[in-house]
Amino acid sequence: MAYSCARIFLLVFLSLLYLAEANIRHFKFNVVMKNMTKLCSTKPIVTINGKFPGPTLYAREDDNVIVNLTNNVSYNVTIHWHGVKQLRTGWSDGPAYITQCPVQPGGTFVYNFTLTGQRGTLLWHAHISWLRATVHGAIVILPKRGVPYPFPRPHTEKTIVLGEWWKSDVEDVIKQSTQSGLPPNLSDAHTINGLTGPITGCNNSHGYTIHVETGKSYLLRIINAAVNDELFFKIARHNLTVVEADASYTKPFNTETLFLGPGQTANAILTANHPTGNFLMTISPFMDTVVPVNNATATAFLRYKNTTTKSLTVSKTPPINATSIAQNFSDTLRSLNSRNYPTNVPLKIDHSLLFAIGVGVNPCSTCINGTKTVADINNVTFVMPTMALLQSHYFNKSQGVFTDDFPGRPLTPFDYTGGNNSIPLSNLQTKNGTQVYRLEFNATVQIIIQGTSVIAPESHPTHLHGSNFFVVGKGLGNFDPLMDPKKFNLVDPVERNTVNVPTAGWTAIRFIADNPGVWFFHCHLEVHTSWGLKMAFLVEDGKGSNEKLPPPPSDLPKC
Repeated sequence: MAYSCARIFLLVFLSLLYLAEANIRHFKFNVVMKNMTKLCSTKPIVTINGKFPGPTLYAREDDNVIVNLTNNVSYNVTIHWHGVKQLRTGWSDGPAYITQCPVQPGGTFVYNFTLTGQRGTLLWHAHISWLRATVHGAIVILPKRGVPYPFPRPHTEKTIVLGEWWKSDVEDVIKQSTQSGLPPNLSDAHTINGLTGPITGCNNSHGYTIHVETGKSYLLRIINAAVNDELFFKIARHNLTVVEADASYTKPFNTETLFLGPGQTANAILTANHPTGNFLMTISPFMDTVVPVNNATATAFLRYKNTTTKSLTVSKTPPINATSIAQNFSDTLRSLNSRNYPTNVPLKIDHSLLFAIGVGVNPCSTCINGTKTVADINNVTFVMPTMALLQSHYFNKSQGVFTDDFPGRPLTPFDYTGGNNSIPLSNLQTKNGTQVYRLEFNATVQIIIQGTSVIAPESHPTHLHGSNFFVVGKGLGNFDPLMDPKKFNLVDPVERNTVNVPTAGWTAIRFIADNPGVWFFHCHLEVHTSWGLKMAFLVEDGKGSNEKLPPPPSDLPKC
């Protein structure tokens, strides 16, 4: 009896200790229209709380985050917490018609999730249509109190959100593209914390400024919230020490240029090692193929304390097709793999998948040329359902909503990167379907994400919801199943939630399906997502009570 009482007391004490360390963080998100002026032009945009970028969510590892969202605009809205693992909280993940029906005009929804075992920089953004062009912001997850960074503590921190800007309404942009069957119009500018930097002829075009003091260090939390553009980030005559990618600590390394795809984040330490001066900060696009891209450079400024001159130190931006700079940055990333932050790469694989990703052309009787551009995984162009997949799965009402026969590899293999002459004409047309791939709880998964040269090869930043993954390999051309696995890094591969698949190349990732629910997997170029380069994994419940998806919240929106 005494042992039982002591055990109960210990459990109560530990529970109270946990509650004392893990706080509940409350936020209010009001979706409202706001007039914004950029490039000498004013337009109304969808925002959270009237801000662009939106408010930053600050929390600590293991905190419970509760976001009360109220939709005051005429569009349907959802919010995705990009990179948050959502352990057993898939109802709050956010992608429209995947884990929830959208919040309709006048509606409300409470997002409720816990930042279990996560610390670092992530982002949140709208996950319906193209609303994330203006509906996005930062998530800053600090370590638990008393837990230091695994690198020298910086003097202070700055959050830098990179974005894109269209003069026209972005919803009109994608609507016109869908109706015509043609690619959407390119953006007109890039932004740094919502600002384009000075534009000739526009007196109201200003740039963001970071104020620094000589000898101090600054942790820059850099987020690529752009819609369609992979970006280089650079500060003239300053090197940066990268210490984190996608909210996972990395082995520190120095670089003068960062490379981030849409949805990717990086933490880098800036040391203010000049006595005074003004230094140009730039973001510029990367595109190493024939696909058009917005080639505008956005500018911001680094200004030292006690600087009296107006002169500005500048540096060249990387060439738009600087493949070596982009790939060298990605290839240098390594997990910390320390005692406190081990790298637990799955070694035994239960599901070995090959996903060939690219674009195609399907018939369209109402489109301008009688065809429309589409995108696919394993020749399947994903069709969005009208009922959320997670609800359909949970209530066993999948019939007529989705099937669980998504192909684990291309049904008709071909020379994926050999150029259009080697591609069968039948591969230009895709199959439409709402298909998921079923995984048993705790299954280990390897995916070879194989880029293709159908129509045109292109780099694809690819995002997995509900789990991080390890990037164990990468290469150009077609994946060689005999030789390439011998070169896999199974010791300290970088851990990410979004990875760049090189143009006409492949990337190998591994993860453990230990989170029951339905999890989206898609290209994070919104144009490709709109065209159908997406699918979902259905992870079954485990046997234990903490291995099952709980019931949906009572306020979950209805379709």
